[in-house]
Amino acid sequence: METDNTSDALRLSILGMRCAGCVSSVEGALAAVTGVESVNVNFADHSALVTGHAEPEALKQAIKEAGFDAAIMEGLEDPAEQEAQELQRYQELMHKAAVAGAFGLCLMTFEHLGWLPDIGSSTGQWLWPMIALLTLGVLWYAGRHFYVGAIKSLQLRQANMDTLIALGTGSAWLYSCIVIDYYAFLPSLATHAYFEAAVVILAFINLGTGLETRARGKTSSAIRQLIGLQPRTARVLRNGEEQDIPIEQVGLGDVLRVRPGEKIPVDGVVQEGHSSIDESMLTGESLPVEKTIGATVVAGTMNQTGSFLFTATRIGRDTALAQIINSVRQAQSSKPEIAKLVDKISAVFVPVVVAISLLTFVIWSLVGPEPSLAYAFVTSMTVLVIACPCALGLATPISIMVAVGRAAQSGILIRNGDALQTAGKLTCVVLDKTGTITEGKPVVTAIESLCDLDEARILQLAASLESSSEHPLAASILKAAEQQQLKLEKMTRFEAIAGFGVSAYYQEQQLLLGNQALMASYAIPLNIDVRLEALSALGQTPMLLAIAGRLVGIIAVADPIKKDSFAAVEQLKNQGIRIIMVTGDNPITAQAIAKQAGIFEVKAQVLPQDKAQLVKTLQEQGEIVGMVGDGINDAPALAQANVGMAIGTGTDVAIESADIVILQGSLFKIPEIIGLSKATVTNIKQNLMGAFFYNTISIPVAAGLLYPLFGVLLNPMIAGAAMAMSSLTVVSNANRLRWMK
Repeated sequence: METDNTSDALRLSILGMRCAGCVSSVEGALAAVTGVESVNVNFADHSALVTGHAEPEALKQAIKEAGFDAAIMEGLEDPAEQEAQELQRYQELMHKAAVAGAFGLCLMTFEHLGWLPDIGSSTGQWLWPMIALLTLGVLWYAGRHFYVGAIKSLQLRQANMDTLIALGTGSAWLYSCIVIDYYAFLPSLATHAYFEAAVVILAFINLGTGLETRARGKTSSAIRQLIGLQPRTARVLRNGEEQDIPIEQVGLGDVLRVRPGEKIPVDGVVQEGHSSIDESMLTGESLPVEKTIGATVVAGTMNQTGSFLFTATRIGRDTALAQIINSVRQAQSSKPEIAKLVDKISAVFVPVVVAISLLTFVIWSLVGPEPSLAYAFVTSMTVLVIACPCALGLATPISIMVAVGRAAQSGILIRNGDALQTAGKLTCVVLDKTGTITEGKPVVTAIESLCDLDEARILQLAASLESSSEHPLAASILKAAEQQQLKLEKMTRFEAIAGFGVSAYYQEQQLLLGNQALMASYAIPLNIDVRLEALSALGQTPMLLAIAGRLVGIIAVADPIKKDSFAAVEQLKNQGIRIIMVTGDNPITAQAIAKQAGIFEVKAQVLPQDKAQLVKTLQEQGEIVGMVGDGINDAPALAQANVGMAIGTGTDVAIESADIVILQGSLFKIPEIIGLSKATVTNIKQNLMGAFFYNTISIPVAAGLLYPLFGVLLNPMIAGAAMAMSSLTVVSNANRLRWMK
C-alpha cells in the first residue's frame, strides 16, 4: 500500500492579532504542532497558511494557548458576509473611538476653562475620584481588547502592541490615582492628572485601527471579486426536467443549462448549443470567446448571447476558479526574504521598547528638572504609546497582498512573494516558441497545385489521407478542409510513417503526404528546391502530396505568431531585457519566426531536457533569467529559472511548474509582470523606510531628546495619534498599487 506524501494546505483566520509582534507568537505556536511542515502568518489579512498533516482542532488549540482565537477558512466564503463582518468591526472601533474621544475632549475643555476644581480642594476630593471611576469605565469599554490581550501576553511571557498600549494608558490612569490619593506629599508641579491623556490615546488608536481596517479591506477586493464570480445556484437537468439547486449539490457528470446573462456555475464541456462567453475576470482578455460543442467552459465566467447545455467536469475546490483563488491566497500569504527579516525585527521590537521606556523613566527621575517624577512618567508613557510596530509589520505583506490581487485581476497568477520580488530584477527572458510566441495551433497557409488538379482537390485528397493520422499538422489540414466544406474520400491501407508522413491508397493508386525525405525514399523527383527553401524561410512547413509516383501539390502549414508578440518583445527590449527564443525546430524555420517576432538571439533544435541547461548557462554568465513556456514540456527550465512563467488557460493552469502563471496567452503580460514587480518592491521600500524612519525618529523625540536643546516634549496624546496614523499611511500607500496601469 502506497503512502500519500502530499501535504494539505489549511487556512485559518486568526482573531486577536493586533501587531507584527503577534506574528512570531502565532507562527511559533503553529510550528510546534505535530504534523505541521510550514507556516506563513499574514498580518495584513490576519490569516495563517499551514501545510502538512496536522489536525485542524490541534492547530486551533495551539493558537488558543498562545493567547489568540482561530477559525478554519473553508471553501469560497460569501464576500457579502466578509464585508459585513469587516463593517461591523469598523463600526465597533469607530464607536469606541467616539466615546473615548468625547469623554477626553470634555475633560480637556473643562480643565482649559478652569471648570474643574483643584485636586486638593474640598470639592476636588470627591469629584476627582468620580472622574477616576468614569475614566476607568471608558478605558475598559474603549480598550478592553488591548488590556485582555496584554494580560494573555504576560501569562505567556510575551510582549506585543497590547502590552505597550496597556502599559501606557494603564500607567497614566494609575499615576493620576496616585496624584489624587497622595496629593499632599507630591511637589505641586507633579500634581497633574492624566485621565484625559489616557482616554484620548485610546480614541486615536481605535480611530487609526478602524481606518486601517477599512483601508485594509480594500486590499482583498480582488479575492472578493473572484469569490463573487461563482453563482450560488445552478440549473441542472435531471429526470428530463430543469431545476435550480444550490451550487454545493452539483455533481460530476451532471448536465447543466446556462442562459444568456448567467454565470457558469462549475467547469465543464459544452454538450449542446453555442454561445460567446466573457472570460475577462479570469484571463484579463476583454473580447468574448466563442464556445461550441466540445469546448470547455469555466466557473465564474459570464455567458453572453446563447443558451447551451454542458456536462460538469470539475466542481467545488477542483474548479479553475477555486484553484485560482487558492493560488492568489497562497501568494498573498507568502513572504519574500525582506518580510522574514522584518518579522524577526518585530519579534524583539516590543521588549526593546519597554526597556527603552524604563531607561527613559530612570534617566528623567535622576537628572531631569523638577518635577522629575512627572517628567519621567510622561516621557516613558509617550515612548510606550508611540513605538507600536504595526506599521513595520504591515509594510511588506500589505503591498504583496495588493500586488498579487492586482495581478489576478489582470489574468496573472503569482505563486509566491519571492517571484514577485525577483521579476523586476530580470535581465534576460527566454521564450519558448510554440504556444508562447506562436499560437501553438498550426494552420494551412498556402496550397499549390503542380498538375491539372485544382487547389481544392489537392486539399481534399490531403485531408482524406490525414483523417486517420494523429499528427498535429494533420489537424490543421482537416480543419482547412472542414472550413471549405470538402467531403473526405475513402482511403484504404493507411500507414503512418514516423518522422516522414503518411501513405494510403485511393482507387488503387498510392498517395503519399509528407516531407522531402518521404518523397526521396519513394524515389519521387521534386525539382522544386527553390520553392521549398522559400517556404521554409517564411517559417512555413511544406507538406508534399504525390499520387502514383508523381508530385502533384504542396500544402504549406505554419504556426503563426500571436498578434501581439512583436509589440510585447519590443516592450521588453525597451525595459532593457535580453530576449532569447528557444525551440526544437530547425534553424531556418526558427530564424523566420524569430524575425517576425523581432528577436535576434535564437537557439534552435534544442531538446526539452536541454532547455534547463541553457537557463543554467545564462545564470552562470550573470544573467537573472525568466523562462516563459507552456509549463509542462518546459517544466525543468521553468524550475531552473529565477522566475518561471507558464502560459496557460483558465481551465488548464500549470501551477506546479512555474512561479507565475499567465492565464491568457498574451506576451504583453510579461512586461506587465516586470513593471508590477518593480512598483511593488518600490512600494515595500517606501513603507519600510517610512516605518523605520518613524520609529527611529519618534522614540528619541518621545524620550525627550529635544528637551535639553529646544525645551520640547511630545504630548502622549499626539504620540497616540502619530502611532495610529503611521499604520494608516502604510496601508494607504500600498493601496496605490491597485490603480497601477
